[in-house]
Amino acid sequence: MTAMNSSKRQRPVVAALLATTMIAGLSAFPAMAQDAAAPAPVVAPASLPASLGTISSITVTGTQRLESGTVLSYTKLRIGQPYSQESLDQGLRDLYETELFADVQIRNDNGALIIEVKENPVINRIVLEGNKRLKEDKIRPEIKLAPRQIYTRSKVRADVARIVELYRRQGRFAATIEPKLVQLDQNRVDIVYEISEGPKSKVRQINIIGNDKFKDGALRSQMVTKQSRWFRLFSSGTSYDPDRLAYDQQKLRQFYLTEGYADFRVISAVAELTPDKQDFIITYVVEEGERYKFGDVKVESDIRDLSGDGLTKRLPMKKGDWYNAKQVEDTVDTLSETAGLFGYAFAEVSPDFNRDKDTLTMGINFRIANAPRVYVERVDINGNTLTQDKVVRREFRLAEGDAFNSFLVKRSKDRINSLGYFQEKLDIEQKPGSAPDRIVLETNVQEKSTGELSLSAGFSSLERFIVSASITQRNFRGKGQELRTSVNYSAYSKSIELGFTEPYFMDKNIALGGDIYRRDLNSFRYLTSNTRDTTYENTSTGFQLRAGVPITEYMSLALRYQLNFDDTTLDEDTYYSDTDGDGTRECDPLIAGRYLCDAIGKRTTSSLGYSLIYDTRDNRIRPTRGHNVVLSQDFAGLGGNVKYIKTRLNGSKFFPLGSGFIFSISAEGGYIHSLEGERRDATGQLVEKVRLVDRFFLGEPQFRGFDIRGVGPRVKRFYLQAQTNDDGTTSYVRDNSNNNVSDDALGGKIYYLARAEVEIPLGSGAREMGLRPSIFMDVGAVAGLKSPTLVNGDGKFAGYCTVAPATGNTGSTTQVRAPSIGNCDAAPTGFVASYAGGAFEEVYLGDTLKPRLSVGFGVNWNSPFGPFRIDIARALLKEPGDDNKLITFNVGTQF
Repeated sequence: MTAMNSSKRQRPVVAALLATTMIAGLSAFPAMAQDAAAPAPVVAPASLPASLGTISSITVTGTQRLESGTVLSYTKLRIGQPYSQESLDQGLRDLYETELFADVQIRNDNGALIIEVKENPVINRIVLEGNKRLKEDKIRPEIKLAPRQIYTRSKVRADVARIVELYRRQGRFAATIEPKLVQLDQNRVDIVYEISEGPKSKVRQINIIGNDKFKDGALRSQMVTKQSRWFRLFSSGTSYDPDRLAYDQQKLRQFYLTEGYADFRVISAVAELTPDKQDFIITYVVEEGERYKFGDVKVESDIRDLSGDGLTKRLPMKKGDWYNAKQVEDTVDTLSETAGLFGYAFAEVSPDFNRDKDTLTMGINFRIANAPRVYVERVDINGNTLTQDKVVRREFRLAEGDAFNSFLVKRSKDRINSLGYFQEKLDIEQKPGSAPDRIVLETNVQEKSTGELSLSAGFSSLERFIVSASITQRNFRGKGQELRTSVNYSAYSKSIELGFTEPYFMDKNIALGGDIYRRDLNSFRYLTSNTRDTTYENTSTGFQLRAGVPITEYMSLALRYQLNFDDTTLDEDTYYSDTDGDGTRECDPLIAGRYLCDAIGKRTTSSLGYSLIYDTRDNRIRPTRGHNVVLSQDFAGLGGNVKYIKTRLNGSKFFPLGSGFIFSISAEGGYIHSLEGERRDATGQLVEKVRLVDRFFLGEPQFRGFDIRGVGPRVKRFYLQAQTNDDGTTSYVRDNSNNNVSDDALGGKIYYLARAEVEIPLGSGAREMGLRPSIFMDVGAVAGLKSPTLVNGDGKFAGYCTVAPATGNTGSTTQVRAPSIGNCDAAPTGFVASYAGGAFEEVYLGDTLKPRLSVGFGVNWNSPFGPFRIDIARALLKEPGDDNKLITFNVGTQF
């Protein structure tokens, strides 16, 4: 039998054996090897691989999916060619490099070659196990292998490396991935990536070496990366991120440059992973250098419309001031904007620095290069798939052919943002036009949802159970029109409204709109701290027509006409009685109070009003800067039976404080003056001419820290309780407990309310959750009523006496008013009179413009189940009769 040669993965050993033999032969003849007189040996040329013969046949075995010819095409072995051990080894390497085979052998039978292969399996599916922090839709794109592909170890290793890197970008450096194969029939496999995510790697410590001028804490505060501490539970900056490490180095440099250290540099920044792979320790080595001051600072302008000397006088930095790189950057931007105001859009402002290390001064020459004055060639709008072009273009303060003006470009951007149709990252790029004096304004917008469908139920501390349904489209048909309808239901209010607004009627800058509505309000009073009852019910039905026109860029005029039908009623079973004994039930002032009896009735209000608006805010929805002032007046009396003039003035101003903090102040006030003659009640007493439903009220929710209608004029009724004295006599005293006090808010004719608030920025994680905390201070008051007529004139009611038949007599039992508290008049013959109680005392409180003050903090949260707002406020200043409240919240209602 002829012996067969076999070749597998190992490299050929023939050459190694020959080399070993040669070395052994030389060592056997040391004298010959060291004989200096011997002639130098002749170096023979490298010999070619020894031929083993000629290939007579090639057979491929073990294939399942591949053809034999395909396997042979991957090698250089061919029938009829000579072959050697080296060529057989090269054939093995060629086949393995295809990554199609798990195993390959080449057998030689005197020129008859047999290639035995075992194909790599086909991937049936890829399974992820153990991934909880990263969902599959984040990991799958990193996996290049896919079902029905050929399995290879190198591709699996590459996929594992990409998944590990993905976890590292999430701050999980302890994550490990173990790939496993599950063998199936027909040479198929399932690949299972078993993932151990591990904890998120935090930054345990940030060390800074080389800082002498600033403490570690001051420098750490400039960094985005923060040390992991318990109070940073919701901060995303405590996890390690290599990109953030580079950014923090830049932040350190910016900080030192703003403080005058122009030579500052970060020598090294090293992040070391702790042995347990749980945390990182970051170490910065810095060199602060010397602190510089500004030297000579001036502006040189090559543009004839810009005076270098005039601009120099307006520079914010002066010679001798500490050097500030941020101030230099801002000055470059300011000079560029100034050039843009004159139409030089492409004016280049370059600061030339003159550093003097001997005097530690930094001289700067701001050079404004000459540039042509440019004009707007074209305005392009991209990204508006729903909104029509004209809706965006009409907000532009520049048109094709106008001279370029950077201020008007910024104003256009603010107006487009205020529409609320697009994402806040709106940008107006300034691109060169077809000529040096032409510019193209390219507006790139990204539309967001402008339709809102809200079906919600919630609980409010103000109105208890709430059901709300509303549909609003703020960009109806992409034309900028607003269409809205809403239905609200709660324990104390119900409403249905329908409104429409056309902001540009007939493509003219005239806004027209209208509303129709029906509102039912059940006013209530507190009987105890947790118990309320309905006092009066007011039903309002009507409509309003609106129009608005701009006067200037920032000022506009709004006109409106409103027709309203009011019907105010009291529950007859509760508040009505036969006061005259004639069988007619009327509102009883002893039960309801004269002020409520006066409020009932039907009224028609026909009013004409206007609002003068001055608005410079950068965004009407979420402003960060600018101010807003509105003066409004409504004149009622164009028909109907209600006549008054109602005036309101309100304003607000917003200040960006930096680092995301926004400070705002706002104030409002109002006054209503009746145009009607004297009004008297059923007893002939003069009463307040302004009706209850037309007055101003203050309290929750606009005045935080106080209950609903908790501020201002009110009547409190204290019920009197019998008390036995030490001498055996009985006296009647006021019971101040909440169980024996009723509280009726009356509102006022004049009010004011002011607020100061700071919105506090949070980390990116909290922002993604929609959390917006703030601290605030509210101050205000409402007053100005004519003192109401209290019962019996002095505010006391003596109670009731029961007159019943004496024993043995017949007759009906009646109840009459007692002449004094605890005493009854003599009863008629045959009857007995006894005191039945019911005495009370009324007090008029709160009618003063002395300020009420509250401070607190609140949080807005766009929660998954609807908007949520909670405020915690404490009333620091209040007047007798005011009702304060510590916590208020709303869930499921818009605010």
